[in-house]
Amino acid sequence: MALDPPTMLTISIALAAAASLYLAIEWRSIRESSLLFWSAGFATITVGSTLALLRGIGLLVVGIWFANGLLVLAHWFFLLGVARFTQARLSRAWYLIFGVWLALLLLPDEPSWSKIMLLANSALVALLSLRASFLLRPHGKSLSVGAVQLRYVLLVHGLFYVAKSITAVIPGTLIDLAAFRGEIIQISLVEGAMAIMLIALSMTGTERYRREKQIARLAERDPLTALYNRRALEARAPRLLAEMSSASPGALLLIDIDNFKLVNDLYGHTAGDRLLIALSEMIRAVLPKDALTARLGGDEFVILLSNASSARIDELGSALRKQFHDAASKTFITPEAVTLSIGANLFDRPPASLTALIEQSDAALYESKRGGRNRIHLVDRTVESGELLRAR
Repeated sequence: MALDPPTMLTISIALAAAASLYLAIEWRSIRESSLLFWSAGFATITVGSTLALLRGIGLLVVGIWFANGLLVLAHWFFLLGVARFTQARLSRAWYLIFGVWLALLLLPDEPSWSKIMLLANSALVALLSLRASFLLRPHGKSLSVGAVQLRYVLLVHGLFYVAKSITAVIPGTLIDLAAFRGEIIQISLVEGAMAIMLIALSMTGTERYRREKQIARLAERDPLTALYNRRALEARAPRLLAEMSSASPGALLLIDIDNFKLVNDLYGHTAGDRLLIALSEMIRAVLPKDALTARLGGDEFVILLSNASSARIDELGSALRKQFHDAASKTFITPEAVTLSIGANLFDRPPASLTALIEQSDAALYESKRGGRNRIHLVDRTVESGELLRAR
């Protein structure tokens, strides 16, 4: 089969329809709005390419003006999809593109009409493609290989249309949109089919990567507080623990809510959940940048510090206890105070394991509870102190 213009348009229709359907199915499963815009873009190309076939039977307004207008609209959908994907905000000035295209209706029907139409169409598609590529520039490396690929595919696609618009103004160039005549038109049909395939693959890979990242993030987060769960803590802690030394001691604080059951019994589990969320937000507020925190389960939380000292532990623990006590006492009236008990270990040598370290802090937490609750029980296992126990 010869790759004549109708054949190339038929191939483009099939590719665009398949891409639109696939992205729509993906959207139904993960509800990412960028997928919906990209699917709409390919659906628009499908309709536009179908209309372009009608110029062969003399329907020039539909087959040229509407078809090319839909090509511009499709790239506008692509730009909106990229903007949603990168969480960028587009200026309202981008809507003026449709005003420019409507103005082409006023063009006189003369030999230069095809060149002016091709120039305007190519310039608008180039502008939309290059803008979408630019939006992906700061995001590609951090998001995925697919985002990088999408950025460069849109960049090359946009530059092709820049060259196409320049060709349209070169004197003596044959351009006949009605009969698909002119070398630039033939090249454009081939490039269009290739671009549809590459853009579709890049968009699919980009969203798949982000979906996988979201799934991985959900798997390592506690669903209530959005802090790390124990599995994520166990995966991230070894690197931090390996850095502990006499010059940079570490500490693990195990935090438990005193009389938490009273809140659940008197006010319901929803109130208890609100209290857990409030504590997680307090921990985030005081957490140093070089620290890890997680919810182990129930009302137990853990903080892993580097560059720690007994003074730093006291300061952090006291701040948490005060904030929590003030918030809980104002919100929940209970027979016994709802407070925090903290068991802490200060060490300057990497422990045998995170589990062993948590067990040591759990023993310190038990001493804090036994000593009257609402206190910090610190075990200092640094070389200089030997093993110093202190509660306050």
